[in-house]
Amino acid sequence: MKDPSPGTDKRRSIVIGWHGLGVGVLGAALSIGAADGGTAPHYRDFQLGGNLPAISALVGVPASDAKTLHERPALLQDLEWRRGYTGGNETAVDPVQQIAFSFYDDQLFRLVIDYDRDRTEGMTDADMVEAISTMYGTPVKPAAKTNRPALTRVDEESGTRLAAWGGGEYAAVLYRSSYASGFRMVVTSPRLTALARKAEAQALRLEERDAPQRERARQQKEAETERAAKAKARSANKAGFKP
Repeated sequence: MKDPSPGTDKRRSIVIGWHGLGVGVLGAALSIGAADGGTAPHYRDFQLGGNLPAISALVGVPASDAKTLHERPALLQDLEWRRGYTGGNETAVDPVQQIAFSFYDDQLFRLVIDYDRDRTEGMTDADMVEAISTMYGTPVKPAAKTNRPALTRVDEESGTRLAAWGGGEYAAVLYRSSYASGFRMVVTSPRLTALARKAEAQALRLEERDAPQRERARQQKEAETERAAKAKARSANKAGFKP
């Protein structure tokens, strides 16, 4: 992440703050709240349903850095934040290494939080589950296999599922990542996630349907570019040619 301007110091501390905390009190740095008094479910200061400009301002990453995955039938975008080199300052104890934010029509529907291996080294699965449970209750029991929704690509790539929390408005799942033996949290809005999955499936069908037309358009554009280049070269060479 690029060094923020003086005006963004406050926003930056929202993401990498809690500098007085160590891994032993990891739960205090994992604050995720359910709806309370009308407040949307959130992870730290990131509210599910929040828009791209708001999240961009919080993390200090330009909204223009967001990657557009699909534009129809809905706008699907990803924005990534990665903790920069800390150089031994107080932010080094923040266990969050990176966060990937996913948006459906400018609404945050998923956060994928990867924790720094060094900040969780030595912690067992039970330690992590216990720490997170102090923040928002007892993990929910796994649903029966017949009632479980189909796994998403993120679920499949995240590793071994350790525990889950949530209700109707949010879901949080802790994984032990198969990569570098670290931990990952995936926080989602079930309602928006369902809409995003449906939109992605439709987008893939549209892309497959339109693929031949796009290929013809690409070939035509390349041919036109080549003709224009040859015409320009011909004009320049003809004017200056001396036998």
